[in-house]
Amino acid sequence: MPLHSLHGSRPEVHPGLRVTRRRALQAGAIGLLGLGSHHLAALRALAEGAPNAPVRRAKSVIYIFLSGGLAQQESFDMKPAAPEGIRGEFRPIPTRTPGIQICEHLPGLAKRSDKWALVRSLTHPSNDHSAAHHIMLTGRSDLPVGFDGNRPKPTDWPSIAALAGTLVPPRNNLPPAIVLPDKIVHNTGRTLPGQFGGLLGRHRDPWFLEMSPYHPQHYGAFPEYLFHHAKGRQTDGALRFLAPELSLPSGLTLGRVLDRVGLRDGIESQARALSGAIEDMPFDRYREAAVSLLSHPAIHDAFDPEAAGAKQLDRYGRNSFGWSLLMARQLVGVGIGLVQVNLGNDETWDTHEAAFPNLKNHLLPPLDRALSALLDDLDASGQLSETLIVMGGEFGRTPKISTIPGAALPGRDHWGACQTVFLAGGGVRGGTVVGSSDEIGAYPASAPQRPENLAATIYEALGLSRSVSWDDVTGRPHMLYDAEPIPGLT
Repeated sequence: MPLHSLHGSRPEVHPGLRVTRRRALQAGAIGLLGLGSHHLAALRALAEGAPNAPVRRAKSVIYIFLSGGLAQQESFDMKPAAPEGIRGEFRPIPTRTPGIQICEHLPGLAKRSDKWALVRSLTHPSNDHSAAHHIMLTGRSDLPVGFDGNRPKPTDWPSIAALAGTLVPPRNNLPPAIVLPDKIVHNTGRTLPGQFGGLLGRHRDPWFLEMSPYHPQHYGAFPEYLFHHAKGRQTDGALRFLAPELSLPSGLTLGRVLDRVGLRDGIESQARALSGAIEDMPFDRYREAAVSLLSHPAIHDAFDPEAAGAKQLDRYGRNSFGWSLLMARQLVGVGIGLVQVNLGNDETWDTHEAAFPNLKNHLLPPLDRALSALLDDLDASGQLSETLIVMGGEFGRTPKISTIPGAALPGRDHWGACQTVFLAGGGVRGGTVVGSSDEIGAYPASAPQRPENLAATIYEALGLSRSVSWDDVTGRPHMLYDAEPIPGLT
């Protein structure tokens, strides 16, 4: 992506941040670093400083997003006593915590219930995929004026990842927030709104590490668990999980990269091309981030799942779910504040059709394996206490099982009124259940929580003060917190 497209509308210029010709030349140097255009463009998240950011606690967040909507009745809030058309085919199993049961197809997580908590009463008003994505990815139940479910707009609310990238102080010259392994795209080709900078401006879009190429009509954790909702198991040898190529071109040493004089001749032409794009963007941090990726082995390895070794790869699972959560674990280990992991593109968890075989055979097993490995790794290293894990989707599923026209096997429809959110680490007390749903899993029966409460829980874990505000592209301030963090988790 050319750098002139990274602005969107022009941001407010902060005192002392106007770019000089020297900084423009430094920006041009990035083009020589061998990052590849699809990864280079992601460095835009580092273009400016982080105003209004308080002193950060030593905590990170991994936000696992299950696009499509995981059924609470087939996972963490089963209703075995409900009528047949509601309870479903799966059976609950006991967990390590007395009184808490979850789905039989999550045995690894059942053994680790002392490490996680459930909020069984998260609720919001939308059953529409696009609106619900926007709600859960931004932590705002109110849709913005002019919202368009078919495309992101500059007037959308900023995503949680974009706000974290703006307000959380960076460590090790790395972006405070990263989204992987891809943007969330529907099989019609539309990119789901709510993932971007929105009112913050396009220059505040999160850093997207796009390692899982978009293929319409492909679902699940490729290559082991690739499936089609109607046709079952699929294979596709063309699918690859592409880690960033963080290496210098042949003949270009790090010393030369750091030598501005030596680079001048090579980047003058790039600087001229950038002249229309650099007026308001400070590039020192942009350059420093790229150099950090190249010069620090630990940071370099964090962007490569293979660097963890065969044993770790086997524990997490050699599939896109396992690779993504392993990379998230490595990234928080080197100082990334928030890592959003999109497990399954094209609304993979949208189980209208053949819900039970698809969950049993293609979705729950790789999730259970990878998330269990993540919990064990963070716990063994002592990092679980300072890393909050959050997992949810855009909504839950309807209490009533139904069969859509043309489908051979049943599933459940969209349901914003109630879903279960999984949390672990970051001071969360294991073996805890906050809130409850009614006897059929339709509505909160106690302690209802909103997406605003979940977002506040994430911001608190990141050490962001409740007095923090963010400015939109017009300079208008907005308070970060729209609710209190979820009570009863710690």
